[in-house]
Formats: sequence, structure tokens, C-alpha cells
Amino acid sequence: MREARRLRSRRIRAILAGGLVLGVGAAATLAAWNDSEYSTATFTAGKFDIVGATDGANFSGHATAGAAAGLNFQLPPTAMAPGNTTYALFSVKTVNPSVAGNLLLSAGTPGGTGLAAHLTYGVRTVATAVCDATTYSTGTVVVAAGSALTAGASGTQPVAANGAAQVNYCFAVTLPTTASNAAQSLTMSQTWQILGTSS
Repeated sequence: MREARRLRSRRIRAILAGGLVLGVGAAATLAAWNDSEYSTATFTAGKFDIVGATDGANFSGHATAGAAAGLNFQLPPTAMAPGNTTYALFSVKTVNPSVAGNLLLSAGTPGGTGLAAHLTYGVRTVATAVCDATTYSTGTVVVAAGSALTAGASGTQPVAANGAAQVNYCFAVTLPTTASNAAQSLTMSQTWQILGTSS
């Protein structure tokens, strides 16, 4: 009987000792090494801004109709006769820095005493900052020749980011040979808008 108690006591101690060993093993597993990697980023919104020039070189902002750039037509538009066409350049580009975008030309409502009803016009983009009969004839159509002064473009022109490349618009305004005597001494004023949209 005493022997049985001793045996049972040894077994209990052995089990407890085993439990202690298992406990130490579990604690060692929880103490594993670790390491971390982090990443971060800062975001800043860009901007879109365009400027224009009537000479293809000296760019500045003309953000409202009241601050519109005065186009320099080759043939003074103050004494047009039937069959005359006069040309003027207007170049547009983004500033640096600026994101890229698209340009859309639209026409305002003509002012004056009624000459607009007798005039037609067209607009093309040209490769260089030269706008005359020769460059106009080889340009890409923006507004078809012979359009009313109220017509705008049906499509857009891409403009590069950071002022990398300018878009040269060549305007051609014509008093057709069919203009009647009623057109004499009439006047007309027109403002065009080139709306830029970021892309």
C-alpha cells in the first residue's frame, strides 16, 4: 500500500515536471524574432493653366473676355473690300508647370453695326507661328472656311504639359466677292474663346 502511494506520487511529480517543461517550450515559441517594413507617400494636386500670344512668342494670360488679346490681322480689318481675306495668329500653350489638356475654340455673339452678316471665316492650326495664306492652306481645319462668325470648332486640339509645345491657330476672315453694297461702312467685333480642359 505504501509502495503504491509512492509510485502514484512519483507519477504525479513526473506529470507535473513534464507540464513544466511543456510550459517552458510554449513560452519560448512566443518570444520569436520579428521585423517590419513601412511605406509612405505624399500627394500634391497639379494644376492646369494656359496662356496665349498674338505673335507666337510673348505669352501671357487673357482669362476673361474683358482681357482678350487683340488679334493682329495682316490686312487692316478697317477697310475690307469684297474678295479680301485677312489673317491673324493666336498661339496657346500651357505654363510650366501644368498638366496636359485639350483646347476648344468657340465664338461669341458678334457686335457692331451688322458687318458680321456679310463676313465669313475659318480657323486652322499651323505648324509654325506664321499665319498667312500659304500656311493657312496647309493647316489642319478647326473651323471650316466660309463659316459664319458665330460658328465654333466641332473638335478639340491637344495641348502638351509644361509648355512643351504650342498650338498655333490661324484665323482667316473673308469679305466674300458677293458682299452687297449694303455692307459698306458697317462694323463688326468678335471675341473668340479657347477653353482649355485638363486631361
